[in-house]
Amino acid sequence: MTISAVTLDPYNYDFHEDPYPYYQRLRDEAPLYRNDELGFWALSRHADVLKGFRNSTTLSNKFGVSLDPASRGPHASKTMSFLAMDDPDHLRLRTLVSKGFTPRRIRELEPRVTEIANQHLDSMLEAAASGATVDYVDEFAGKLPMDVISELMGVPNADRAQVRAWADAVMHREDGVTDVPDSAIEASLNLIVYYQEMVKQRRTALTDDLTSALLEAEIDGDRLTDDEIIGFMFLMVIAGNETTTKLLANAAFWGHRNPDQLGPVFDDHERIPLWVEETLRYDTSSQILARTVVGELELYDTVLPDGDVVLLLPGSAHRDERVFQNPDDFVIGREIGSKLMSFGSGAHFCLGAHLARMEARVALAELFKRIRGYEVDEDNAVRVHSSNVRGFAHLPMSVSHR
Repeated sequence: MTISAVTLDPYNYDFHEDPYPYYQRLRDEAPLYRNDELGFWALSRHADVLKGFRNSTTLSNKFGVSLDPASRGPHASKTMSFLAMDDPDHLRLRTLVSKGFTPRRIRELEPRVTEIANQHLDSMLEAAASGATVDYVDEFAGKLPMDVISELMGVPNADRAQVRAWADAVMHREDGVTDVPDSAIEASLNLIVYYQEMVKQRRTALTDDLTSALLEAEIDGDRLTDDEIIGFMFLMVIAGNETTTKLLANAAFWGHRNPDQLGPVFDDHERIPLWVEETLRYDTSSQILARTVVGELELYDTVLPDGDVVLLLPGSAHRDERVFQNPDDFVIGREIGSKLMSFGSGAHFCLGAHLARMEARVALAELFKRIRGYEVDEDNAVRVHSSNVRGFAHLPMSVSHR
């Protein structure tokens, strides 16, 4: 019997269903992996991924963080804001944005997040009351994060369903599509036009939302341009919305799969943040991030030339037995701390990490106040097919009310 060579194809559906056996082989057999056909290198061990995130000089963000051809290139910052920039541009923009996107603003948002979560739970649990199966993603996890972003930015209630539909269309990929489809480009343009109009309105009359705070942000006379504000709003839609939806569904799925771990959480809601953290480690939404070599980089006695693409695999790093004991076990309350890379590390550490954690904590706490159990219909669960994020498009479940 011959064992096939280790492969990594981020577009492969079998890989999407369960990437972890692939990652295991990469860590053991090819810690620096090369895919000639798709033109990238990949780093899979925890130590290498962490170093990769922290090396923002030789590993550049300037062409974006996705492998998808349409998303890569010097234009990437138009929709990915400072995530697709290097210093000093990255530092300038991030510092200005931080003036509006503050921890205090996130804290003050929590009561509204609770209200929005309960509005969606009302309709989901009403449908479930008859014993019917409900789609946790369609009814709850897929709605809440985008509505929270709209709340933060000041999108009127009447427009939120439309904005959410555009955001969904930006991310949607049909089977076999490896690049950005026309429908996603059209949805992106619709969102950009909508946000342009919103920024224009705030220029004439400021309100107390994040959009207005970004317009007012100023350091030594330097201010954000309209395009920079819209780029950041778009980044929130792509990075903030999508990954939090996946986090909420992944938490529900792995909680269902590990009832011994989830049982105590029903009685002790203080354990919910620990459930969130272990989900972020065990099956992170953000699995693969691209970087571009600047100059040259030497790894494992190999020189990676200028311009080559390197994929960092936090999804693999979190299952590295060199760092985590029994990494393939889902253990709520395990020691994780700074070893987590779901939000990156170093200069590009995710500005929205506080928001994502708060949303997940509030959403799951409000859910658990109202139910005493749930069962996922695994046969009808549908995974998302994406080259960089992992989660569910549909997660049908039946719930038992309290």
